[in-house]
Amino acid sequence: MKKKLFTAIGLMSGTSMDGVDVSIIRSNGIDEFVNISDEYFEYNVDLYEKLQDLRKIILNINDLTKYSQKISDIQREITLFHGEIVNSISTKHDEDIDLVGFHGQTIFHSPDQSITKQLGDGNLLSQLVKKKVVYDFRQEDLLNNGQGAPLTPIFHDLLSNNINKKYQINFPMCFINIGGISNITKIIKKKEKLDNDLEAFDAGPGNCMIDEWVRSNSKYRFDKNGSIAKSGKINQLILNQVIDNFKIESFKKSLDIKDFDISFARGLSLEDGSATITDFTAYLIAQGIEYSNKGNEKPIKYFLCGGGRKNSFLIKSIKNYLTNKENITLDLIDKFDFNGDYIESQAFGYLAIRTYLNMPISYPTTTGCKTPTVGGKIAKNF
Repeated sequence: MKKKLFTAIGLMSGTSMDGVDVSIIRSNGIDEFVNISDEYFEYNVDLYEKLQDLRKIILNINDLTKYSQKISDIQREITLFHGEIVNSISTKHDEDIDLVGFHGQTIFHSPDQSITKQLGDGNLLSQLVKKKVVYDFRQEDLLNNGQGAPLTPIFHDLLSNNINKKYQINFPMCFINIGGISNITKIIKKKEKLDNDLEAFDAGPGNCMIDEWVRSNSKYRFDKNGSIAKSGKINQLILNQVIDNFKIESFKKSLDIKDFDISFARGLSLEDGSATITDFTAYLIAQGIEYSNKGNEKPIKYFLCGGGRKNSFLIKSIKNYLTNKENITLDLIDKFDFNGDYIESQAFGYLAIRTYLNMPISYPTTTGCKTPTVGGKIAKNF
């Protein structure tokens, strides 16, 4: 019997805090997927600065209480912004929207304390857009002893089947999302149950250190295409020192941008600091890739997603650290008919459908949860 197709809007705002990626998708929540549209909506300067300032003062769990009123005010502003987006995009497309997947804006994430905070009021958004809203995707996973991230692997699994069928690319295959944090999904296809097919983990920083350096030392928000890093020179002494002194303790732990800092580059020029920080980021991502590839001798393709894939200096540096791994190739997912900017927003539309159908969105091998977990809350407030 053919499963019903749902049409969902996926909303994703990442750690860059610069705007919202929006996708309309259609899926049965299992094995069918059609991407209808993708669009980006930038935060205005005032909201962007409020979010950056808020993140700077939310350093621990107590700050969530200490600054609760400020959090509440900005949460309402964020929700109103998302409401305008949904209403705007809904009028552009002749689609009957069943669900809205509302990720919200992460300001605090601590798996050790089983707490994660994404700004976004699902009930208010449902009232504003007159649609069912699925939100707060991470908390149930944390309560089930998971890390609350990464959540996109189940969507990567769906995409891998499409890529395998259309391009005859064999398993295993991997997806690397380079956002603020980098995460890797490995799809193995053991021909057993689903949660044995997937392995996923946060691999290290993505854009977070590079962005922070550029914001702190220039008028820019990020290093477009890695052009600033390209014009600088890596300080090899500082790079070697930070590589020797910093280790990611476990790939079983979810990471937050506050796990990384740029103090080691203090005193360097904008260009040299960008080059050094970018190369260090590449080193850590390459370490994650090697970890995901351990025990595998088959040729394996890694599909690059997220904003970091556009940083050519970063990607070249990652490849330099992997020159001895002859079975690994890195390719932009864009070469396979997917827009690498919108994989996560598409994913949260897909996760909204799965949540609505009471289907798991995280697994023991993706987040470390005890059992496959149905995440997300459903709001209907109209």
